[in-house]
Amino acid sequence: MVHEINFAGFLDRDLPLIDVRSPGEYAKGHIPGAVNIPLFSDTERAHVGTLYTQVSREKAMEAGYALVNPKLETFLIKSREVAPDGKVAVHCWRGGMRSQAFARHLDEHGFEEVFCLTGGYKAYRNHILDFFNSPFKLNILGGYTGSGKTKIIRYLMEKGYQAVDLEEVARHKGSAFGALGQELQPSQEQFENDLFDAFRKLDVSLPIWLEDESHNIGGVTIPLNLYQRMLPSPVYFLEIPREARAENLVEEYALFAPELLAEAITRISRRLGGQNTKTALHYLGNRDFYELALVILTYYDKAYLKGLRLHDPGQVFPIRGDSTDTVKNANIILITYVKLFGN
Repeated sequence: MVHEINFAGFLDRDLPLIDVRSPGEYAKGHIPGAVNIPLFSDTERAHVGTLYTQVSREKAMEAGYALVNPKLETFLIKSREVAPDGKVAVHCWRGGMRSQAFARHLDEHGFEEVFCLTGGYKAYRNHILDFFNSPFKLNILGGYTGSGKTKIIRYLMEKGYQAVDLEEVARHKGSAFGALGQELQPSQEQFENDLFDAFRKLDVSLPIWLEDESHNIGGVTIPLNLYQRMLPSPVYFLEIPREARAENLVEEYALFAPELLAEAITRISRRLGGQNTKTALHYLGNRDFYELALVILTYYDKAYLKGLRLHDPGQVFPIRGDSTDTVKNANIILITYVKLFGN
């Protein structure tokens, strides 16, 4: 017997999940952890869909069965790899024919418990988009480029504080240099899915630490309702000497190929200015990364200050530090937070 299960019930059960949509649908966005065992290829799905809209439902179903029948044994083998104990959940776009047929096939061939996700991927997407309307209690970690903010966020996570590394989820560091050393960024849809997956593991009634980011992180965008909650939240603004930040940037970026750094400099040349761009490329050619970093910071410091003005000025709390020491600065921030809010 195939059981219906809603998204909340699925999260409580923590079942292995099979996504039977086409590879193209899965690539655009999927539930984190779901394994794609497509009922149809992208081409097959398009063919069946055309028959459904232009001929008849019956002809579409007939063609669908003909395409699926040769794959039935493969479906069982792959599904058993996903769920060795025979307990599994299945979904398609709306919890319709594709997932129902796949689930019945598993149930009829020895799987112990088979669940169909009510409403499918569409219901999941509606759930997460609504989730970002939650009244989060956010603490924002700010500071000029090179202050080591991301390292502090990761340190807080390691120490058991509630924090989300937005740049890790986005696979981008949020600047013209932000793609260096990163995997390909997810689609916007997948970024939202992965971000929800990070948030859902937290207690949203308690404070959550985030790094101060622009609305866009590379090619993806923080969900507007979440971003709008970031702006009025307390900002703990690290004030680190420019020289220390330049040294931190050298440590982080000097290992990349000069041509990649040159491309990044060229991308911001219009905002950096002609003379600064020429100077930056000159330092890069001489492998004088420290002086290069100081030039680049002239642009990024101005850009960050402009972004900081979007926050409530009464909620921006400056925190002076003399270095980019992660542990030291994290502790100063936490002490400041306790002094201000007492918990």
